[in-house]
Amino acid sequence: MTDAGRDPAQKPTPSVARAVARFPTADFDGDLRFLTGQLGFRLDRIWPADAPRVAEISGHGTAISLERDDEARPGELRLYADYPASVAGGRTDLRAPGGHRVWIAAAKPPVVVPPTEHRFLVTRPEPGGGWGVGRAGMQYRDLIPGRLGGAIIASHIRIPEAGPVPDQVHFHTIRFQLIFCHRGWVRLVYEDQGPPFVLRAGDCVIQPPEIRHRVLESSAGLEVVEIGVPADHLTSMDHDLELPTPHHRPDRDFAGTRFVLHREAEAAWTPWRLPGFEARETGIGDATRGIAGVRVARRIPGAAVPNHRHDADLLFGFVRAGAARLAVEGQPPEPLAADTAFVLPPGVAVGIEDPSDDLELLEVTLPADFETTLG
Repeated sequence: MTDAGRDPAQKPTPSVARAVARFPTADFDGDLRFLTGQLGFRLDRIWPADAPRVAEISGHGTAISLERDDEARPGELRLYADYPASVAGGRTDLRAPGGHRVWIAAAKPPVVVPPTEHRFLVTRPEPGGGWGVGRAGMQYRDLIPGRLGGAIIASHIRIPEAGPVPDQVHFHTIRFQLIFCHRGWVRLVYEDQGPPFVLRAGDCVIQPPEIRHRVLESSAGLEVVEIGVPADHLTSMDHDLELPTPHHRPDRDFAGTRFVLHREAEAAWTPWRLPGFEARETGIGDATRGIAGVRVARRIPGAAVPNHRHDADLLFGFVRAGAARLAVEGQPPEPLAADTAFVLPPGVAVGIEDPSDDLELLEVTLPADFETTLG
């Protein structure tokens, strides 16, 4: 093949014709029969013809270079199927003749929320530490160590420097997810929710299951609180969808949940479930059909705050401002200050002692509606 007719001054555009994953095997013939016969891969190329030692096969969204190697160590292959029972006779854990392990799993596994392991928990910021680097270079602080048996994850997330965020269009396979802006601002864009917008301190959104979205840019010192149920959930990139989408569908249903953008500046403050506080309702309980509730409560200066109990499966609190002591039945009093998180188990007596006049709390509960008993 020649390059006749090509301008020698013109540089070729960098490109990759194909990509394959190398799969060495000590049983070349047996593995080739197994992969093409039992698992449905197709043979694309093989060489040399008289004594094959390399076979390139493809299928199920992947390509494999099967290579003869008498000292090869077995590898692993995972296949995701819409209906796992329809593949390989319903078997989900197979061994190829060469010893390779093949797993067959559901392409879209159901979201399972483990039972909550109830316990009283207080998590304070660690001076000068406690932050790790997570997705898209953002810094994370764990607010619920142990995650109550996998029922929930709560993260304090920050971006120290202002500017664009190296994020991609992505989505989460999840039951419930909240983003609450604690400090600074962040520009976000969501599928079918109009043009990008700015989330400011005190504002929040819920990210319904699998809604595509992207973090675009932030102020210096951005801090958000993110809640996810269950704790262990999948984040997937969508390389094809461009945001914003052309349609604005604010009432679109995503697996039983609607998108909510709650603005602090537009909120109405009404009496809270605890005397001595007023609260703003975010509308998230209605949007999730009662799965979760999100409220922000602030102290009414001078008003008494009684002891109380609740029967919610999960009650998470985060101190936005102010101070108090948290007196929980059977536990020594715990001082609360800004950026402190806590979990209150159901059925135990709780007292909020010596609250400062500027005390403000973010409360997230599962379910949205539950009983509070005073006294």
